[in-house]
Amino acid sequence: MKIVIVGAGKVGVALTRHLSVDNKVTVIDQNPHLVENIINIYDVMGVCGNGASYDVQKEADVEHTELLIATTSSDEINILTCLVAKKLGVQHTIARIRNPEYSRQLRFMRSELGLSMAINPEAATAREIARVLRFPAAMKLESFSKGRLELVEYRVAEHTALDGIRLSELYRSIKVRVLICAVARQGETIIPSGDFTLRAGDKIYLTAAPRELEKFFRNLGVFRARASSAMIVGASKMCYYLASELLDMGMSVKIIDQNEQRCETMSEKLPKALVIVGDGTDSELLSEEGIGQTDAFVAITGLDEANILMALSAAKQSGDCCKVVAKINRKSLLDLVSNESMIDSVVSTGAVTTELILQYIRAMKNASASKVKTLHRIVDEKVEALEFSVTPDIPFVNVPLKDLNLKRGLLLAGIVRQNGQIVIPAGDDMLHPHDDVIVVTTDTQLDDLRDILEE
Repeated sequence: MKIVIVGAGKVGVALTRHLSVDNKVTVIDQNPHLVENIINIYDVMGVCGNGASYDVQKEADVEHTELLIATTSSDEINILTCLVAKKLGVQHTIARIRNPEYSRQLRFMRSELGLSMAINPEAATAREIARVLRFPAAMKLESFSKGRLELVEYRVAEHTALDGIRLSELYRSIKVRVLICAVARQGETIIPSGDFTLRAGDKIYLTAAPRELEKFFRNLGVFRARASSAMIVGASKMCYYLASELLDMGMSVKIIDQNEQRCETMSEKLPKALVIVGDGTDSELLSEEGIGQTDAFVAITGLDEANILMALSAAKQSGDCCKVVAKINRKSLLDLVSNESMIDSVVSTGAVTTELILQYIRAMKNASASKVKTLHRIVDEKVEALEFSVTPDIPFVNVPLKDLNLKRGLLLAGIVRQNGQIVIPAGDDMLHPHDDVIVVTTDTQLDDLRDILEE
């Protein structure tokens, strides 16, 4: 597929890294150094100039492009860029739109301006953080089928019920129906079978209904109740979206930022939140503001290093009672922190945005009704968890799963019936028309449910 990405910032680079593998990508940016860097690192074309300019888009051959993604720092330029691309004949356009004022008119933009998708990285990342704070026992939590089925990332601790257990014995030991669909162990990615044995340090990915997950972690003795108070450092757009969501959940929220103007603005927008002018890296300030009695600490400033240091300091001061989350955009730092289990949970704006856009592209490639509905990348982006609708024309509906010759490195991780019933698949279960099915696979190009069988 031919794709044009306008804007070579963090999100633009993250998209380029993923999309340049299997697509013909051209990157447009006004900064010649950014364009030079990106074409030196990735197999892409580069054009220097204003992406909203008709002449620049002609130079980038936009009229023969199937998808244009505008990710500059200006919402207005992104919208104008997509409008120009539409006039040049591009069918699919995606704009990054961050301003909260525009979020109320996204439906108008899609219908009247022809935008295929408007994506807000800060709001999407805030939603991911809020999901984790609803279920603090998890490192990461993803939802399928409108929240009916969830996928949780969790690290196996030493001397717990999971350490040394065979998966075939899991239900007998824990008494809850969950499915462990992927395991990361010392750099290796495993789609496990029943004879696989878990070990301390394994990062596991399990699916179940939300209520069953709660029972599972209660039976393990590691359940933590939903956070009721949160301390957020960094009064950014993301902070606004996150704090708004947490306040709507009934949580008490404290916001800390060094910039007095930003604090005043945030205080006006969120009168129910307590906004404090101060340095989030100051451990004395955190102590004075009650970090020891706070359920959640979230570091989302613009500096990855500062977020890591603040998260480590907060974890040390608060002990095991506080859920600590840090926003880390740089991939090298993200990998280091994740691999060493330094912080409870980490989020990356680039990764969240890329996931949503990849989901759209997969659905766009597949015109059939069995296209990708939801996509989440797990195990350091080596594995994908995809949600498909089961259409009546799928050749293997009403066939027991044990009779299907599934591809290697692929697992059916959950089925959501049309009536909302959750099925953790066993050999005798079948797919019925209009089910939603979650497929976990190491094949990162799967875009049709029909392709899950060996040929």
